[in-house]
Amino acid sequence: MAPSPKLIDKLERRLPPDALAIFTATRAAAGAEGLRAYLVGGAVRDLLLESPSLDIDIVVEGDAIAVARIAAQVAGARLAKTTAFGTATVRAGDAVIDIATARAEVYAHPGALPRVTPSTIDDDLLRRDFTINAMALQLTEPAPGKLLDPTGGEADLRAKLVRVLHDRSFQDDATRILRAVRCEARFGFRLEERTLDLLARDVVHLDTISGTRIRQELARTFAEPSPEQAVARLRELAVFEAIHPSLSPGFDQASAFARLRDTAAPAVSAWPLLCWNVPEAQMGDLARRLALTRPQRTAVEAVPAARRAGQQLAGDVRPSEATRLLDELPLPTVHALAAGTRAAGALAYLAVWRTLRPSLHGDALLEMGVQPGPEVGRVLARLRAAKLDGEVKSRADEERLVEQFLARERIGLA
Repeated sequence: MAPSPKLIDKLERRLPPDALAIFTATRAAAGAEGLRAYLVGGAVRDLLLESPSLDIDIVVEGDAIAVARIAAQVAGARLAKTTAFGTATVRAGDAVIDIATARAEVYAHPGALPRVTPSTIDDDLLRRDFTINAMALQLTEPAPGKLLDPTGGEADLRAKLVRVLHDRSFQDDATRILRAVRCEARFGFRLEERTLDLLARDVVHLDTISGTRIRQELARTFAEPSPEQAVARLRELAVFEAIHPSLSPGFDQASAFARLRDTAAPAVSAWPLLCWNVPEAQMGDLARRLALTRPQRTAVEAVPAARRAGQQLAGDVRPSEATRLLDELPLPTVHALAAGTRAAGALAYLAVWRTLRPSLHGDALLEMGVQPGPEVGRVLARLRAAKLDGEVKSRADEERLVEQFLARERIGLA
């Protein structure tokens, strides 16, 4: 394709000042060293799609770390990270740009981390996951603005297709299965027919991927603007069961993820929701398979108790009793319970009951004559229950309840 500097101009107009400074300095540094630099991957895809979200990745045919070091100095940024693979990260404020040496990759066996060697931009593009991510925009002479598209990514963008580059792609790295579904859902694309066949054939290779990498890819899926679409597709393609047999279908999980998305649920809540139907005896094994972090594991391991609480909430339960049950659970697990079951008690707990407290506090109780120590806690708990159940509606009501308690205590009935 003939060079079109307009794409570079369009990118520069979108970049915030700090990112633009790093980007401009990187182009200049590569040019000064006589090296070719390219915008690559998702940044090119998003630019062609007119997407407002741009993660800037630059590939240099040559020493990327040297280029990054110069760019950081010129832009008043900092060289935040370098790796043995010839990659560097430059930061300034909220702006982050990754700069890498063009490389080729070879996978010794399915699931292995690749063996990396410095190479050309052509090899670098051909090692990528999908055609729509295998394009590059040349940033330096002799052809700034030239679009490199060796695998037909631009045509697949127009056709709204997600296509792998070769038949062993999912075998080399089965996390591409999760990325393919996430990409399909994010852009409203569809998996190309051969790619879909390869995915079905190679889904078993997910067992070659470490729990940490699986967890990270799932976390990125759950963080999508509409995760329910990807969750439904992963379920349809039997990807969850390939990750762990206990992740079998049993309820409308996609709708539950949509409800979770529409609340102020913490990100950790996605994990108990994913594991909602997992038998208690398999919960520990699943947590190990996914290499869950401590907060994630805590939320997941509380799912059996949350399921039991949900059964109790289905009956005629007073707000104070529902609150007592739910206070014992991690908050992310309660969010999963509410999203998964739509239990009225769980929804009310999150909206109102969880933060409802009596007007009287400990010092006020002491002034009224309540004995210091555990008795203060017991009275506060009684006041909260009364407020939850509508027995008291004002501070005066609370004071009368405390006076009744003290009177009963004086005659030995408290």
